[in-house]
Formats: sequence, C-alpha cells, structure tokens
Amino acid sequence: MADRIREKMNQLRLEADESSAKVEELQAKVKALEQENLAKEQEITSLSHKNGLLEADNEKMDTTIKDLKKAADEGLQHGTHNETLQRRLQLLEEEAEEADKTLRETNEKLRQTDVKAGHFERKVQALENERDQWESKYEEMAKKYQGLQKEFEDLQNEMANI
Repeated sequence: MADRIREKMNQLRLEADESSAKVEELQAKVKALEQENLAKEQEITSLSHKNGLLEADNEKMDTTIKDLKKAADEGLQHGTHNETLQRRLQLLEEEAEEADKTLRETNEKLRQTDVKAGHFERKVQALENERDQWESKYEEMAKKYQGLQKEFEDLQNEMANI
C-alpha cells in the first residue's frame, strides 16, 4: 500500500509537474498574447491617428482642388480676356506697321520733294541771274540806243542845217 501511495504520489507529482509546466506554458502564451494584443492596440491607435491625418489631408486636398478648379475657371476667363487683348495687340501692331510704312513712304516723298525743290531753287536762281544779265544788257542797249538816237537826232539836225 505504501508502494501504491508512493506510486500515486509520484504520479501526482508528475501530474503536478506537468500541470505546472502546462501552467507556465499557458502563462507564457497568455503573456505573449497580451503583448501581441498591446502591440495590436498600439497599431490600431497609430493607424487611427494616421487615418485622422489622412482625412485632414484629404479635406485639405478637397479644398485645394476646389481652389484650383476656381483658379482654372478664372484662368480660363483670363485666358479668354488675354486672347482678346492679344488680338487687339496684334491689330495695333499691324496698324503701327502700316503707319510706319506710310510714314517711310511720306518721308521718302518729302525727301524727293526737297531734292526737287532744291533743284528748282537752283534753276530759279540761275534764271534770276540770267534775267539780271539780260536786264543789264537791256539797260546797256537802252543807253546805247538813247546815245545813238541822240547822235541820229544830232546828225539829222546837222543835215538839216546844211
């Protein structure tokens, strides 16, 4: 009986050791699961925080998109206005080129007219000089004529006296 009790005690000790080992193993598993659970909770907190940040970024991006769409619409309106101004500028440049061309042509005609005027002034001067020479000759001839006329009258008077 004592052998049986010893055997039973040995068996109970074995069971106790096994149970103790099992308890330690289970405690280790519980501890590992608790750590894993804590890590998961921290990950959930981190992901929740990231999610909040992403939602805030998403709202900022939505606002930015709205602003950009508004700016694009305004840019389109400015683009249309800019195109109108570009066309006006092009028309004004064409008018300026035409006016410049007309000015160059007018300046060329003025230069040619100045050249002709200078030519005609020289011609008038030459003709005035020639006229002055003819007037001088006329005056000389008139004096000679008067002198000859007087001589002729004197000669006539002398012949009449003879």
